[in-house]
Amino acid sequence: MSTPPPSPRLFVIFAKEAHVAAIFARGPTNWFHVIRWDTRNDVFESGAWMRGRLYPQRCDLSPDGELLLYFVFQKRRGYTSYESSWTAVSRLPWLHALGLWPQGHTWGGGGYFITNRIISLENGRSCKAHPEHIPLGLEVISSGGERKSSSNEVAGAEWSGRDQRNRLIFTANGKLHWQRDDQTVQVLADFNGDKPDPRDAPEWAKRSLVD
Repeated sequence: MSTPPPSPRLFVIFAKEAHVAAIFARGPTNWFHVIRWDTRNDVFESGAWMRGRLYPQRCDLSPDGELLLYFVFQKRRGYTSYESSWTAVSRLPWLHALGLWPQGHTWGGGGYFITNRIISLENGRSCKAHPEHIPLGLEVISSGGERKSSSNEVAGAEWSGRDQRNRLIFTANGKLHWQRDDQTVQVLADFNGDKPDPRDAPEWAKRSLVD
């Protein structure tokens, strides 16, 4: 009997002013999957699959839940103009870069949204955008980073936190759970068995922010 593949590890970021969240699923192997979660209706939209490494703790969602700021490492891009690692902004749940800042190492990187169209980047003095990904419609500043983390409210969980409805959410064994006040648990989504399905972003996700 073959051994089942390991469960993906899940990390969640909630939008501050909308019922939207980004779910980062790590696995299988060197793949990451980005999922959009409508937290009002518990509807999930599969998005980008990427081979490489995303750093969810250094990512962020715009307050309205439309845009995703992410930091990525892809070793195979090391000898290109992308320099193996970069910070970018895209439309959730896709990774088509509407603005991109090459970095070349994993010290620092990422950032956070100050408003829906103002971002702070943690990449030291290097805030020069890639010439093919000029961030039209975004204001960019460089300052210290704001790392995301688990609330550690659920023992043994990979990640936990409160959604916009103040539900206690946690991830474990490739599943997204809701732990109610009476300690009963409901599985909201199961990402075990998902297989990489890399696709080009749809046209709406590629539109400029000034269109």
